Amino acid sequence: MPPPGGYYEQPADTSRFDNGEPSGILRVADAPVSTFSADVDTASYSIVRRFLNQQALPPSEAVRIEEMINAFDYDYSAPKSADEPFAADVSVFGTPWNEKTELIRIGVRGYDLEPEEVPDSNVVLLLDVSGSMNAPDKLPLLKESMKLLAGELGEDDTLAVVVYAGAAGVVLEPTGGNEKLAIREALDRLSAGGSTAGGEGIELAYDLAEQNLRKDAVNRVILATDGDFNVGVTSDERLEDLVARKRETGIYLSVLGFGAGNLNDTMMQRIAQNGNGVAAYIDDLAEARRVLVREFTSSMFPIAEDLKFQVEFNPSAVSEYRLIGYETRALREEDFDNDRIDAGDIGSGHTVTALYEVTRAGEAGSLPDRRYDEKDAAPYDPDAELAFLKIRYKRPGEDDSRLITRPITPADRTDAPSEDARFAAAVAALGEKLGRSGRADGLSYDALIEMANGAKGRDEYGDRAGFVQLVRIAESLDRPGEGD
Repeated sequence: MPPPGGYYEQPADTSRFDNGEPSGILRVADAPVSTFSADVDTASYSIVRRFLNQQALPPSEAVRIEEMINAFDYDYSAPKSADEPFAADVSVFGTPWNEKTELIRIGVRGYDLEPEEVPDSNVVLLLDVSGSMNAPDKLPLLKESMKLLAGELGEDDTLAVVVYAGAAGVVLEPTGGNEKLAIREALDRLSAGGSTAGGEGIELAYDLAEQNLRKDAVNRVILATDGDFNVGVTSDERLEDLVARKRETGIYLSVLGFGAGNLNDTMMQRIAQNGNGVAAYIDDLAEARRVLVREFTSSMFPIAEDLKFQVEFNPSAVSEYRLIGYETRALREEDFDNDRIDAGDIGSGHTVTALYEVTRAGEAGSLPDRRYDEKDAAPYDPDAELAFLKIRYKRPGEDDSRLITRPITPADRTDAPSEDARFAAAVAALGEKLGRSGRADGLSYDALIEMANGAKGRDEYGDRAGFVQLVRIAESLDRPGEGD
């Protein structure tokens, strides 16, 4: 029990993070095709921000560069119709940290639903109220965050609340989204105590969602927790299987992480991916407002499912490449055309950005020469396509995927990349530094700050300015012998 008037004594830090096996540089001659699933999660950026704001470098395994990049919005052209929910926005420009390579930036923006197109919502909140949640940045922040979410619901939406600690229970039966007072009072009554019967809670939440299932609505369970499930269904694999099976019934799952000390970020990522949902980490009320208010429609309402990217590089133009980030989203080449393979979803208005670092054919690359390399390989062709981009997706409710293709050509090269392109590169550079890859060591922190400052653009909510401040903190912490 917590001391009178105090908070629960938090256990030793047992947080678990996963950024996958580091991806290396590949020869186009050996592996010309790169395939990966879309990722719209943003948890890693918020976790990195929490560490830096607490004057500590994050553990390298908590740094997922694609989630850092995709935590920001980019002004890509919006598609005009849901019939083809996005188009590719591509640019090629010099790598800020390596004068011998180029970056290929691929960006897509999801179709923005008009207000009359937004479906109704059947939402079940699954809230962790175990003893470890009794900390200022856990249950109190969770309750205020859920009130923000409830504020976005209307009279045709429903919200239910399930809690779990030593046991699971329903504290709010499905209630109209316009009944704000009843929802707020239910949230205000929550208190923390007990162990974590997460497995029992998730099954109860799904049961409640199924009772109120509406085929014409978005049916979603939102799990909010600070860490592990330690009673009931506990293994990541069993949870993944449960969530994947429920996904097939039309009930999706998103995960929100709170607090520090026992955050199972690995579990959050896996079950959110299997649940066709997003994984976000809420470190303060401003982040809650970004995820649950500003990006409510993009987080709640998918406009495309199983979104996959595949890039085939042309050996006459590119000799080496690496995909920056997406290690936990890598797919096999044959997975691209297999509609049974699950991949990421994209919501209304969501943007997804990917960066490749490439070396032009004929230039000295990072990989050593091989004794038996083909000596009569095709010479560099400055007019040749660099690569061929394929995007595969399903419209919600459909079983068969659709295909969008686009060549990446010399015409996509620019000496004056857009603010969005430069800012995405700046975020990638910080991710490389914090991930200790050594790849962006050629870009000083001062140069990185100047680069990000020059790419802030309109920055209506101050998100990009906040990133610059994080770079300044990282610079002060990232000194030889510190943070190792």
